[in-house]
Amino acid sequence: MDTIDKRYKAYLDILKEELVPAMGCTEPIAIAFAAARARQVLGRLPDRVLIEASDNIIKNVKSVVVPNTGNLKGIEASAAAGIVAGDADKILEVISAVDDQGRAEIKTFLETRAITVCKSKTGLTFDLLVCVFSGESSASVRISHYHTNIVLITKDEKIVFQNQECDGIPLDSLTDRSIMNVKDILEFAESVDLSEVADLLKLQVDYNMKIAAEGLRGDWGANIGSVLLEIWGDDIKVRAKALAAAGSDARMSGCELPVVIVSGSGNQGIAASVPVIEYAKALGVEQEILFRALLVSNLITIHQKTGIGRLSAYCGAVSAGVGAGAGITWLYGGRFKEVAHTIVNALAIVSGIICDGAKPSCAAKIAASIDAGILGFHMYQKGQQFYGGDGIVTKGVENTIANIGRLGRDGMRETDKEIIRIMIGE
Repeated sequence: MDTIDKRYKAYLDILKEELVPAMGCTEPIAIAFAAARARQVLGRLPDRVLIEASDNIIKNVKSVVVPNTGNLKGIEASAAAGIVAGDADKILEVISAVDDQGRAEIKTFLETRAITVCKSKTGLTFDLLVCVFSGESSASVRISHYHTNIVLITKDEKIVFQNQECDGIPLDSLTDRSIMNVKDILEFAESVDLSEVADLLKLQVDYNMKIAAEGLRGDWGANIGSVLLEIWGDDIKVRAKALAAAGSDARMSGCELPVVIVSGSGNQGIAASVPVIEYAKALGVEQEILFRALLVSNLITIHQKTGIGRLSAYCGAVSAGVGAGAGITWLYGGRFKEVAHTIVNALAIVSGIICDGAKPSCAAKIAASIDAGILGFHMYQKGQQFYGGDGIVTKGVENTIANIGRLGRDGMRETDKEIIRIMIGE
């Protein structure tokens, strides 16, 4: 792909938008970020806080530990952490520097200040409004569509920043992803000047492998990675999914190590990268080959998620596990034909795993999804595949990916609502 091709710049922009560092599950961290920014605008500690959050944000914050808070969970804890001890300029690493004093102040704030949480009524899948009040003064920050997309800031009910259309619908300012397709992704990954993406990929390797190693060392969540290695051994096929699962277990349980996210998710960032990195180590390939394989995995993951949406009832680990399978296929010399069949095979196996929020079972779902990606590759190696007409599989990889987008975005909409009702006890 030529560097003057508009697709080339678009893929670079997409990678820069998606591969960003974050500490903690990104939904509670988005709340902490909005709250820290609101407190910054207010100029002092608020007396009370009002939070409006869409259902999917509520779902993803309910059961996950907020890092650097002393094992606290929930929307209130996320907001308090951002308000009391957050640094809004650090964005998704907003509470990465909280110390013991800060943790004590978060606890005191939760005990002494009123924090009200209610459901957003905008109808957007990702919508968050944090309002803070001190006497007669107030400030608010609204984030919509994705975790760092601030669309409105007010101070004393006056607009100080706005990124909305005239009818009040928040703008999604990300690069257009409709250009993405598997053939172009492979062409880009194989031709891009790696100096333009090396820093992103080095950070992804460093951060995500560190938290994976910590997940195996410590006692985090359900310890899925350790269980896999103890029961099934140290084979590369096991090790690849065990390390990724371990990283997720650590992250879901409040580990204070950052990750490089993909599609707004640290779990997806871990699942899309760690298996590819581990396979590259086992194969002894040079860094250039690893980086190009990571580009395949990251971009295939993003491509699938584009049709589904950031948050849904469809587990994002599936997209990342399939992406990892594509990256591993590329490491073994597979190109469009082999990668396309790996994607279709893997999607036929695990599509339909539900997302019921961020929590320890995410690690097991990651392991199952990566297993499907690896199996999808080995199936095609052995001359086996799923064909168009087999369930939701349609002839052509893009058509099957489109079907998955339709399933996750439209078909599982009512499933999403029912999951949320179950989780909040309605």
